This record gives sequence, C-alpha cells and structure tokens, in this order.
Amino acid sequence: MLDLKRQYQPLHQELLDAVGHVLETRQFILGEPVAAFEKVAAEQLGVAHALGCSSGTDALWLALAAAGIGQGDAVITSPFSFFASVSAILRAGATAVLADIDPTTCNLDPAAVETVLNGPRGNQVKAVLPVHLYGQPAAADFFGRTVRERQLTIIEDAAQAWGAELDGVKAGGLGDVAAFSFYPTKNLSAAGDAGMVTTNSDQIAERVKMLRQHGMRRRYHHDEIGWNARMDGFQGAILSVKLKYIAGWNDGRRAVAERYHALFTAAGLAEAGPYPDRGIVLPRQVPGTRHVWHQYVIRTNRRDELRAFLTERRIGSEIYYPVPLHMQEALKPLGYKEGDFPEAERASREVLALPIFPELREDERQTVVAAIAEFLS
Repeated sequence: MLDLKRQYQPLHQELLDAVGHVLETRQFILGEPVAAFEKVAAEQLGVAHALGCSSGTDALWLALAAAGIGQGDAVITSPFSFFASVSAILRAGATAVLADIDPTTCNLDPAAVETVLNGPRGNQVKAVLPVHLYGQPAAADFFGRTVRERQLTIIEDAAQAWGAELDGVKAGGLGDVAAFSFYPTKNLSAAGDAGMVTTNSDQIAERVKMLRQHGMRRRYHHDEIGWNARMDGFQGAILSVKLKYIAGWNDGRRAVAERYHALFTAAGLAEAGPYPDRGIVLPRQVPGTRHVWHQYVIRTNRRDELRAFLTERRIGSEIYYPVPLHMQEALKPLGYKEGDFPEAERASREVLALPIFPELREDERQTVVAAIAEFLS
C-alpha cells in the first residue's frame, strides 16, 4: 500500500540534520522547530494561524473545544469516516448527529445534512464537521450560504487532505477551524503521531494554544481544563523538511491516479457508477476541487474476494472503512441502527483502497490493474 522507504532515502541526510538540530538545541517540546513549521504551514495553506499538536485526534478535539463546542451542542458529521471524527465530538462533551454520504464522493451529503437541520434535532445543531475523505474537499455547500445563514460553525476534518483545494481555497481555510493529521501514512507525514489546527480566527487560535498546554496562558496558571496536546520538536523539524516537498508529492499522487484511470478504462473495467455492477467504479474528482489522492478507492461488488485475490499476489490493499460509525459497538449510545444510513453501509461493503504514493512505479501500477482484470474475468 505504501513504501515510506522510497520517500525517506532521498531525504536521508536532510532529515538527520533536522533531528540533530533538535538534539543540539534541546527544544524537545514545541519551541523553535515547531514554531518554524507552524509559520511555513500557515503560509502554504493561506491561513492566519497553524498550530502544531500531538495528533490528528487531538487536533479535532482542540478545534471543537476552541470553537466553543461543548455540553448541550449537537455536531453533524459523517458515519463514514475514521472513529476520531465522532469520538472527538463526544470528548468535547457535545452530541454527535450523523447524516448519510454522497455515493460518488463518499463525503457528507449536503442534502442529508439539510434534512437533519430541518428535523427535530435541528435546533440543537451548533456545528457541522465535514470530512475531506480520501483527500477530496467536502461539498461547497458546507462553506456557503446554506450553512452560513444558520450561523453554524464549520469544523473541517482535513486529516487526509493537506494541499487539497475547493474553488482555489485550500483545505484548512475553508471553514472556521480545521484539523490535520500527520500520521505516518498521510500524504504529509511525521515520524510518529502529530497534528495541526488551522484557523483565521485570532480568538480560536489563542484558545488552541492555551488548551494544548493544560489550559495555561501563563506557566502554572490554569484558566481552563485543557490537555497535554503539544507537538514535539522532532516532529516539527521533520515536518518542516517534508513541507518543502509536499506540493511535488501531491502532484505525483495525481499522476498515479490519472494513470490508474487510464489503465482501468483501457482495460474495459471502469463503470459509470455510482454503484458497481460487473466491473469497478473509479473514484472521481468533483469539478471545482483539487484532489490530493491520499487514497485511491474503487468500488466493487466482490470487494472481499478481490482483496483476498490481491493479497495472494502480494498486492497491498485496505478497506477505509469496513464498519460505519453508527454500527460501531462503542457508539451504540448514539441511538442509530443498521439501515439508518444506507449509502454509508453500502460503501462499507464495496470500497477498496489500492496502492498509491508518489514513488509507485509504472510496472507496479500495471501489475495492480492486470491482477484486478484477471480477477474480474
């Protein structure tokens, strides 16, 4: 699925020098290495503030808490995402309200959100948390008139979308506040856990800085109950190096995705969708968006069989996500049941992520497509 060694080898000495600088200066928690990364990250995303933290999960909680989301508030999000999209809402003390996904993008469906807002729980909703799933920004509706007229806070789950754009604006600057993850498999990755909160609000930024350090504005003076959610200096230094290359890596991912498209189409395997029949439905970039292809996810009726077939041929694949959030054991208290979100449930049975990273060779792409063609024949 991913060969991090291919990314590491050309940067070997540059990364060692960056880590060595942290050891020499002994700025192990926040400090200059993190501040330098935050400055360039904010410039690259076109936002006023970029604040490093300990993980993407903590970034989501910090974004929610800093935006004033808490007890008595409801937040709408997707049932088809990583667990943290909902667990961070619950950790903030708010109520998670789910709405179904669009079958083409697997992102939160604006029409489904509108239905929730017009329903009995609509008056409780204070925020919407759209997920930029697989590296493609959520629908423009969330950042436009419909949501703004209701004066809802928009919190972007941009964990998979560093560098993605919607109508020329980069993820991280589309809503009121956003959360990124730098988990090692992400397109911009740390050497461990790390995350970031971005915002154009001075007030939200100030609260994030305070909350990530146990609620301290002054050392040992705690204004609120925060958390230990600081980025360490090693991750800041490593991410500063990688930030110089991320635009090129994202272009490389786009090239791999385009080549997959061409190979699958030439092999006669691609179907129009959104649902598969005998072949596969390819992922689609929505007009107005700039996809970063964190994942290349096809849909097929025989997903589990296909995955087993690929595994036998030593071809990596992954399922993002096999169990929708409303069907997770830990989230039963939300009160949902099987059948409540049919699009998310269907997607969980059909999606399969194929190998995609900038260094994926042409022969490897052809091997993936040939194996899927063999299986479908």
